[in-house]
Amino acid sequence: MSEMFGTSVPFYKMQGCGNDFVVIDNRELGLSRAEMPRWAKKICARAFGVCADGLFFIDEAPEDSNMAYCWHFYNNDGSRAEMCGNASRCVGRLAYTLDIAPAEHVFGTDAGPIRAKVITEGPERGQVKVQLTPPRGTETDIALSLDGRELTVHFVDTGVPHAVLFVDDAAAEDIATVGAGIRYHERFAPAGTNTNIAQVVDKSTILLRTYERGVEDETYACGTGAAATQYLAHKLGLTDACVRLTTSGGEVLTVSVEDGQPFLQGSAELTFSGDLYLDALGL
Repeated sequence: MSEMFGTSVPFYKMQGCGNDFVVIDNRELGLSRAEMPRWAKKICARAFGVCADGLFFIDEAPEDSNMAYCWHFYNNDGSRAEMCGNASRCVGRLAYTLDIAPAEHVFGTDAGPIRAKVITEGPERGQVKVQLTPPRGTETDIALSLDGRELTVHFVDTGVPHAVLFVDDAAAEDIATVGAGIRYHERFAPAGTNTNIAQVVDKSTILLRTYERGVEDETYACGTGAAATQYLAHKLGLTDACVRLTTSGGEVLTVSVEDGQPFLQGSAELTFSGDLYLDALGL
């Protein structure tokens, strides 16, 4: 069949709390970084591709590092992202499953090294806990005017930039309008920011919706957004050090702040694997 459809490349489809990704092992493929954005746009496209929030390539780590591998991560619009929390859990579990790395390992991202631990026993078996990069650029109580509405948002970079708006009822918010308005607000120009709309239910529970930069829409979950939200909520005294955070996709993440560092734990599932036929994708 491969002769009929032309050159093919193996891929894996994974999801972490509904945030879904295509994964390609680039260690043998050797695709250049210049070509990767085009591949991301084609492969992540709905109907004509696999359809996903993003694509990442697993690649060899630098020889002088202590990392098991590194990745190149792209949003579905082809933009390169420094980091993605849910994808970091996915790559950690896949790398362990494929014997690329042990259960506990470090891998490289544009935001810096990420430590991952695949839980192999007990009721949380299959979940992955990752230590994200140290938070940067924290700002609280930022006043924004958006379409005549006065908002107070907070900001932190947990590998990628995140603005967080705490509200009484997250479900009632028009995230397409509010999320995009904050994402493109001049206050965060030129790079823009991801937008999180959070509802603190109690000291150990948060409901979260995220509008992701690069996807340009609400996603079912965002790991770095969950980490940013809990980091800021804890800093503002709204939550304890560890919370159960429910995403818009209905999945629950365990997010904690330990010695000032954000940790993220949740499921990472391989949903299917197959072959990409490059001619059909225009690649």
